Amino acid sequence: MSGTERYRKGTVRYQIKALTGDTVGKLREKYLVVFGHESRSNHKQFLVRRIAWRLQANAEGELSERARKRALLLAEEADLRIRAPESFLWEVSPAADKHRGDPRLPVVGTRLIREFRGESICVEVLEQGFRYQDNIYKSLSAVARKVTGTQWNGFLFFGCSLKSSAEHRDGQ
Repeated sequence: MSGTERYRKGTVRYQIKALTGDTVGKLREKYLVVFGHESRSNHKQFLVRRIAWRLQANAEGELSERARKRALLLAEEADLRIRAPESFLWEVSPAADKHRGDPRLPVVGTRLIREFRGESICVEVLEQGFRYQDNIYKSLSAVARKVTGTQWNGFLFFGCSLKSSAEHRDGQ
């Protein structure tokens, strides 16, 4: 092996490229060597990236103190959340206390009416389930199956959609 090949094999780039062919077990061993503690992760890509970062930091040197302070300042000033989580929006909405988890469902107490084979099907939305002909069902699909005798998606059978539910909640 020539001196140039030995130099290349010792470079950080060569070491990082070699990481991609290693098994997760080998990567976990290398992680222990370069970080001094075991990794809790078994995700290969995560391990490769973390080990590669450490190898580069060891070879090139870590961030300067000035760079660390600047990064900390940027992190403190950053507005990390761009929009409110969906759960927050439901918590502050006027219908939140009446609304169930699935946004396709109208508020509790609503009656869903559908014509099927000349018969009017009326289902009441309850806190826990649906009432049809004095029986309680866990889902709209169970009601649709009872009515038709075949498997149906209850939301489709009763015409529930995000738009119609949103209009209903808004009183439109």
